[in-house]
Amino acid sequence: MVKYENMRINLVFGFVLIISCLIGYKLFTLSVLKHNLYSKTAEAQRDNISNVLARGNIYIQPDLFLVAANKKFPFAYVVPADVPGEKRDDAIRQLSEILQIDKQAIDPVFNSKTPTMKVLARRISTSQVDKIKRLKIKGVGASYEMDRFYPGKEIAANVIGFFGYGGDTKSGQYGIESFYDNDLFGKSWRANDYVNPANITGSFNLLKKLILGRSVEEKKIVSTIDRPSDIVLTIDKNIQSIVERELDDVMKKWSATGGIVIVQDPNTGKILAMASRPTFDPNNYKDFPTSNFLNPGVQEIFEPGSSYKPITMAMGLDLGKVTPQMTFTDTGRKEIAGYTIRNFSEKVFGLQTMSQVLEKSINTGAMYVQELVGDENFLNYSINFGLGQKTGIDLPGEVSGDITNLYSGRKINYQTAAFGQGIAVTPIQLITAYSAFANGGKLMRPYIVEKVIKEGGLEIVTKSEVMSMPLSEKTTTKIKSMLVSVVDNGFDKARIKGYDIAGKTGTAQIPDGKGGYSENEFIHNFLGFAPAYDPKFVILIKMDRPKGITFAADSLSPVFRNIAAFLINYYKIPPTRQ
Repeated sequence: MVKYENMRINLVFGFVLIISCLIGYKLFTLSVLKHNLYSKTAEAQRDNISNVLARGNIYIQPDLFLVAANKKFPFAYVVPADVPGEKRDDAIRQLSEILQIDKQAIDPVFNSKTPTMKVLARRISTSQVDKIKRLKIKGVGASYEMDRFYPGKEIAANVIGFFGYGGDTKSGQYGIESFYDNDLFGKSWRANDYVNPANITGSFNLLKKLILGRSVEEKKIVSTIDRPSDIVLTIDKNIQSIVERELDDVMKKWSATGGIVIVQDPNTGKILAMASRPTFDPNNYKDFPTSNFLNPGVQEIFEPGSSYKPITMAMGLDLGKVTPQMTFTDTGRKEIAGYTIRNFSEKVFGLQTMSQVLEKSINTGAMYVQELVGDENFLNYSINFGLGQKTGIDLPGEVSGDITNLYSGRKINYQTAAFGQGIAVTPIQLITAYSAFANGGKLMRPYIVEKVIKEGGLEIVTKSEVMSMPLSEKTTTKIKSMLVSVVDNGFDKARIKGYDIAGKTGTAQIPDGKGGYSENEFIHNFLGFAPAYDPKFVILIKMDRPKGITFAADSLSPVFRNIAAFLINYYKIPPTRQ
């Protein structure tokens, strides 16, 4: 019996000794053996490359032109705790001169006396790097970090966005950088947590935890990281360049406060160009106000004015309520619910066909068609055209537009909506509606990413998607013909010899926020497509608050013609008329 007790005591003692040895070994490895590794890792982070970035590239067409990539940039740093006290003032003075930073901005960094690295300036020049290294002051140096670089600078900046700080961490901000952040950056996730059932006890399990860091019965966390993907946009660099140049020119000419141009393939929904102003350089986004980062194509709404009249007319055509040749007599005004609504410039046109209603942009004519269509049908068609709803374009921050006035049941709201007043749309909604005119009645989902290229070359290609069929093909043939007559008989500055061009302008007053409209400020817009009966492109141009000009027909028709003429030549489209 005594022998058995002695054996049991020895086993317990041995087990405790083994556990003690294991604990001692683990402490030794952490404190001694791995010390050099941890030190070298920290040193490398400080002295070599900080903020290591693994992020996919962004390309535009054709030939995969690079618009967003990763690049090494030099930066200046200090480790305040390492700077000798007698060198402090001298270091502050010299760094201030080299980096062109006020000494008062540098002084608090040195006073912190922190043992961690503090960045003084990023993206410094190679000459500044050389000067800093020649200082040979302990704790002061220059190194390199990976960061985002945008070779095209401002080109399509509002579409692309930038990689920058959103709070305390860096991530994709605005545009494609934000919408496809997970694809560009790679994504990690946890499959399981550790599982330690309550009924599992015993010394053996404890021993396993000491050796392995977990019990035998526990499941290990599974962490998976996708490799960064590359993004290829539908944007065509050649089209984008001409669009941006034309937008800059027209805005400068008329001292406008903002503007946007969108070019869309009506048959697929893909966006061929999207340029906005004001814009920014994503390489130096901190130098610009945040308002410049917005993409008005999807994030701002406006009252379209007369460019909505073809939508109203298409409703009447589709329901068989009107024909292009049908007439009505304009008296220049209409009384409704105590309001008097007049034509723009208070003109009286007399007897007019429906085609002439569009050609001369007659408000009362559009109201006449709306009455024939009926309020319920008008609302349903507006919804089927995607108004008051997001299009689903692959860009962040898209807004829905505003057709809430139509839900009030007030007749006056339907009547003014007929000529594009009292309702608000986004540019992407409006051009998508016009694309339905162009393609035979299909409302295509707009998209701006051609494909996502995964690791190994796997390509996820965006497929065209029909969202609805607001119009019959028969109706679109009629509205096309009417829009051709608008250009032929009204917008000589938009004509292109040898081609059928379809288009319509809108000159919309701007709400004053008091229930009325500004008398002297307008939004101009122009939508058109070509060749009219087999369209290859649709163009939207919008300009905010131009000065010294009243009508969009005069300000934007030449811009449309210039862009359309370029596209006809670019796509080698043969003439459609003698």
